Amino acid sequence: MTIRVLVADDQELVRSGLAMILNAQPDIEVVGEAADGRRAVELARRLRPDVCLFDIRMPGIDGIEATRALAGPAVADPLAVVVITTFDLDEYVYAALRAGALGFLLKDAGPALLTQALHAAANGDALIAPSVTTRLLRTFASAGPALPPRQPFEALTGREEQVLAAVARGRTNSEIADELHITLSTVKSHIASVMAKIGARNRVEIAMWAYETDRLKQGFGGR
Repeated sequence: MTIRVLVADDQELVRSGLAMILNAQPDIEVVGEAADGRRAVELARRLRPDVCLFDIRMPGIDGIEATRALAGPAVADPLAVVVITTFDLDEYVYAALRAGALGFLLKDAGPALLTQALHAAANGDALIAPSVTTRLLRTFASAGPALPPRQPFEALTGREEQVLAAVARGRTNSEIADELHITLSTVKSHIASVMAKIGARNRVEIAMWAYETDRLKQGFGGR
C-alpha cells in the first residue's frame, strides 16, 4: 500500500526537502504541499491523505490550529497528523497532542525516523520514541489535567489494564504482544476495547488518559 502524505511548511527549502525524502521511498507518495495552515487544511479535506506532516510555525493558522481542524475532538472523521518542528518545547508537544496529533518529530530526526513515523501514523501506531513519550506524558500529568479525568464507560479488564500501561510506556503492538505473550490480533482487539471504554480515539489519547488517572503509579501493567 502506498502511503499518501500531505506536507505543510512555510519554508520552501524545508518543504521541498521533506517531499524529496518522502518521494524517494518506494511506498510513500507526497500528494500535496502547502506553505500555510489554511491551505494545508483545505488540501487535507479535499485530498484525504493517509498522513499529514505539519510544521508548527506557519502563517495564517499555525500547525496546531490546522491539526485541531483536522483531528481535534470535534472532528467526526479525523486524519492522522504528525507535527514536525525545529523547536523541542514541551508546550508545543502538549498543544499538538491536545489538538489531536498522533506524533511529534524534530526536523533533525533524519530520513529513517521520518519514514518510520509516517508508516506508524498510517497504521495508527505510536509515533514518538518510548523514552520521549514517557518524559512528555509524565511532565504533562504532573501539571494536572484542566478537568478531572473522565472515568471509563465500562471497567477495564486486568489484561486491558496491562495493555493500557504498555501503550502509555510507548510500546508498539508487536512489543506488547511479545511482552504479554499474546497474539498481535489480540493486542489490537484489546486496544480497540480500551479506546471504546475510555473514549479515546488513538494511542496518544490512551497514554494521556493513563497518566491523567495515575494508572502507572497504581502499578497496573506490572503483573
